[in-house]
Amino acid sequence: MSISICETDKENPQFAQEDFRMPDNLRSQEVTQGVQRSPNRAMLRAVGFGDQDFTKPIVGVANGFSTITPCNMGLNELATRAEAGLRSSGAMPQMFGTITISDGISMGTEGMKYSLVSREVIADSIETVCNGQSMDGVLAVGGCDKNMPGAMIAIARINIPAIFVYGGTIKPGHHNGRDLTVVSAFEAVGQYSAGKIDAAELMEVERKACPGAGSCGGMYTANTMSSAFEAMGMSLPYSSTMAAEDAEKAESAEKSAFVLVDAIRNQLLPSQIITRKAFENAISVIMAVGGSTNSVLHLLAIAHTIGVELSIDDFETIRGRVPVLCDLKPSGKYVATDLHKAGGIPQVMKMLLDHDLLHGDALTITGKTIAEVLADVPSEPRADQDVIRPWNNPMYQQGHLAILKGNLATEGAVAKITGIKKPQITGPARVFESEEASLAAILANQIQAGDVIVIRYEGPKGGPGMREMLAPTSAIIGAGLGDSVGLITDGRFSGGTYGMVVGHVAPEAAVGGAIALVQEGDTITIDAHARLLQLHISDEELARRRSQWQPPQPRYTTGVLAKYAKLVSSSSVGAVTDLGL
Repeated sequence: MSISICETDKENPQFAQEDFRMPDNLRSQEVTQGVQRSPNRAMLRAVGFGDQDFTKPIVGVANGFSTITPCNMGLNELATRAEAGLRSSGAMPQMFGTITISDGISMGTEGMKYSLVSREVIADSIETVCNGQSMDGVLAVGGCDKNMPGAMIAIARINIPAIFVYGGTIKPGHHNGRDLTVVSAFEAVGQYSAGKIDAAELMEVERKACPGAGSCGGMYTANTMSSAFEAMGMSLPYSSTMAAEDAEKAESAEKSAFVLVDAIRNQLLPSQIITRKAFENAISVIMAVGGSTNSVLHLLAIAHTIGVELSIDDFETIRGRVPVLCDLKPSGKYVATDLHKAGGIPQVMKMLLDHDLLHGDALTITGKTIAEVLADVPSEPRADQDVIRPWNNPMYQQGHLAILKGNLATEGAVAKITGIKKPQITGPARVFESEEASLAAILANQIQAGDVIVIRYEGPKGGPGMREMLAPTSAIIGAGLGDSVGLITDGRFSGGTYGMVVGHVAPEAAVGGAIALVQEGDTITIDAHARLLQLHISDEELARRRSQWQPPQPRYTTGVLAKYAKLVSSSSVGAVTDLGL
């Protein structure tokens, strides 16, 4: 798939030096009175600059390549292709690296505490290099969950012309006639523990779930954020659902370089694109595709950074008017490559635009508005597919990410409420002080239908790091309890999670939130339709318990997790680390 973009005039690029951030002592302009040129330029010559290159914009290529995770193992090829595109377009690229943590590999371990923390490290690293080296623009290449919001937070901070290049989605694995994703492996563990499959079947699912490079294949966090960035206008059309290993992905990376050079020439800045309208467009698309709960956390953080007023309640407002149009995993049938073949995010956006649920006048990095970009996209999806439903036959009439409140979550909590048979549960609390303790109980068949699992001290400060609870939620699904057991936590969920689960409970336990005061056997109600999360005790009893509560000792006293715990804000405002600084 392709769409017309404004490519720069690569044969005769014209740039005004005053538009660049390169310090004057590095420029190739004539100097007066015989003053020597700065020795700093000698170092640039050592990395490939010639005399003519000092008149060109310097563009950073923030490369998230690593072999830590399949999500990022293909990024170097994309970064190199983009680098060549920048050079041919009259810019001078400088590539640098940033980190990644694989959520899927660290899931269920102590290492998962570093995942959300890595979002801030990535943002800090890109900001540091781009500002430290006076870059004129930046092209960020990312694949795993935190590369993406981390890069966009940095882009929002430095506010120089920028574009995001998504590494692409993994193709599905196949076993016994069904598509597999990484979540299939987690759910197979629960099936095995419940005696529903044998060890040989578990091993076959593990072997075939992830066949190659690319981010997790359903509408999980990576594909949700790539879709959001395309909707915001910070990535090229169709790029968010391309497969990592397909040729069009590398071609899109090169086109992104051409578009970025045009943006540098025209000084089109992120602050002109990442507006309130852009966030509303992104949220509408996330609702329509059935995206990850993590998008709430990340969009709030990006909005805080760029200075756009966005609250957790805005997600609920938009949810009420946007239907779920796509039948995608984790709760649906299809994966991101199927969505791409069916028309991708532009098809979804065009349907929303035609029904006044998208701001068509919002600007994109191409220099065109959303309406202009979507002008040639059909108003209805093709009849020969059922990944994207027709407008008059959606998966659900309203969006799937609900904001629940009540005495257990006065600042709010996030629930994915579609794909569940029973949207309301009232039952006894089964209280656990960590993810590991809850998973052990589930695998030991100690959780019964009707229970409400409470996993606490896993929030941004308390974890610290707000781990994802994919292991326990997948074990619940695998055990056949997905429609009969509730789960609440001040931690997060993987984009692959579904069921009667509520995360991001705020205030979190570590700061004395009501989730810290729940006792074993207390009655809790989760009501998706009423958007309620309620602990059934009196206000007086809640106050009595609060008066007796003592904050726990920090789990870490040195290093990055200790620093993060001291700085991080509530999840209800994005778990940012610079609030109030």
